[in-house]
Order: sequence, then structure tokens, then C-alpha cells
Amino acid sequence: MNKLVIPFCFLLVLMVAAGCERTETVSPKKTEVEQGNQKTFLIGLIPEQNIFKQVERYQPLADYLSKKVGMTIRLTVLPRYGNIIDNFVSTEMDGAFFGSFTYVLAHEKLGVEVLARPVGLDGTSTYHGLIFVRKDSGIKSIHQMKGRRFAFVDKATTAGYLLPLAYFRGHGKNYRTFLRESYFTGTHEDAILDVLNRKADIGAAKNTVYQRLGASDDRINKELVIIERSPDVPENGLAVRKDLEDSLKKEFKETLLTLHENPEGVAVLKEFGVRRFIETNNNDYRSVYRYAQEIGLNLATYDYINE
Repeated sequence: MNKLVIPFCFLLVLMVAAGCERTETVSPKKTEVEQGNQKTFLIGLIPEQNIFKQVERYQPLADYLSKKVGMTIRLTVLPRYGNIIDNFVSTEMDGAFFGSFTYVLAHEKLGVEVLARPVGLDGTSTYHGLIFVRKDSGIKSIHQMKGRRFAFVDKATTAGYLLPLAYFRGHGKNYRTFLRESYFTGTHEDAILDVLNRKADIGAAKNTVYQRLGASDDRINKELVIIERSPDVPENGLAVRKDLEDSLKKEFKETLLTLHENPEGVAVLKEFGVRRFIETNNNDYRSVYRYAQEIGLNLATYDYINE
């Protein structure tokens, strides 16, 4: 069972009770409806990190978009990656910031259209997956992983599942029988911390979260070591439902692409931790499609529910 589901519900109650979140995380029955003089636009967020941090990071951007497009932007943080595909339909989301694999899955299953993605402070608009261990684990290659415990993130992630799946298959190993145990943490952050704190012997996560944690906790760089990385894939981008009006798609895209051109937008980008947004389309995900094909995944029928 995904260990984030119960904590998420508890934290969500705390957030509402304390009034610490300005956007609603409980989805309305119908989105893009009139609220006073403004329409509501519901955007989903994947659980890349702790939900408080996730909302804190995206809220200024949501406020800016609300002001520029004349709509009330509401954010909903989901307890697990696969939920964003199921809930996109059931809660009538208008858009979501998808990870690379969740976008490809949602595009194949729902026809969502990606608009833009951020460029990091290092000038890159991509990320990659990492497999890592503690330096004192004695693990230097796949041979020393036999009988160990592996912390995946979620079956709907590139960095937290596709990379290790490809890694094991590339070495002719079925991780379910090769490892003593494996489990899903639900967030990249928890996969890293579980290895750091010896709850797991090996973990997989995206490099941007790994670097972000390493900047605030020097134990990450001192006590962990990276032993494998995936190809580069697009950073989390905003994609919208396929039947959204073309005028709204254009307005959202232009608002994101011009953030860096005015002082207010620059301030938002600084809080978000990126330089700017760039135009993005389905062709930018060729590496993800190729990666899935190489390891034999049928995206149209892929079961992304964690066991």
C-alpha cells in the first residue's frame, strides 16, 4: 500500500483547520464554473515532495496566473502519481503539472496537451533519474543488490520506477525475485530520505529533488552515492484537457512564456526556483516514449497502480 495515502488525509485536515492553504485542495464537482465574476480553473499537482512544500512552491505561480488570465486558479495536490490520471477525469481537472511519464500516460489515455515547462536556474529544462545507495552499504553494482531492499517512488514516474525497471531488465534481473523486498514511497523526497536513514538499501528518484535536498541537508552528498542515471526527460510541464478552448490554451501559454519579461513575473519565477518557461509540445517527450518502448511497456494498457 502506498504509505502516503493516510498521512495525506490527516495533513489535509490540518491544512483546512489551520487555514494555512489559500487554494482549495478538495476538488469541486464541476470546474471552470462561475464564482462571482470569475471562472474557476482546477490544476492538479503530482506529489513530488511534501504537500506543504508543493503548495508553497506553486501558490505564487497560481496567483499570478489567476490575475493575468482573469480566472480563479485552484490547486489540488494528489496523494500519489497515478491518481492524477484517474482524478483528471473524475474531478474534472482543467490542467495539471505532469511529470514526464505521467504526461505521456495522460496524453495517450486522455489526450491532454502540454503547453510549457520551466527552465531551471542551471539553464536546463530537463531532469533525469538516479539510483543511489549509502556509501557504507557495500553496494557498487547490481551484483551487490541481491537480497536488498529497494525504495521506488511510484509506477507512474520516470525517475522513480522506469529507470530502475530498465536497469534491472538490462541486467537480466526480475527485481521482484532478485531483491529481498521493494516498496513505493510515494514521493521522490521520501525515497531519498529512506535510503539516507537506512530504511532502504537502494533508492531511485529525480535528480532535481536529490539536488534540492542536498542543498539543505549536507548528509545527502556526504553519505549517499549515485550508481546509475537515466536519459534526460522534460521537466514537469503544464498540460491542459484536450477540449479546452484554443483561446484559453493560448492565453495560459503566453502568460507562462512571458513571465520573465516583467518585474512581477520575475519575482514569481524566483520563488518558483526557475529562470523562465519555454514552449513545450508532445515531440519533446520522444525520449520517454523511446524509453518505454525499449523496456516493453504498452502505454495504452500500462497498469500504473502500485502493487
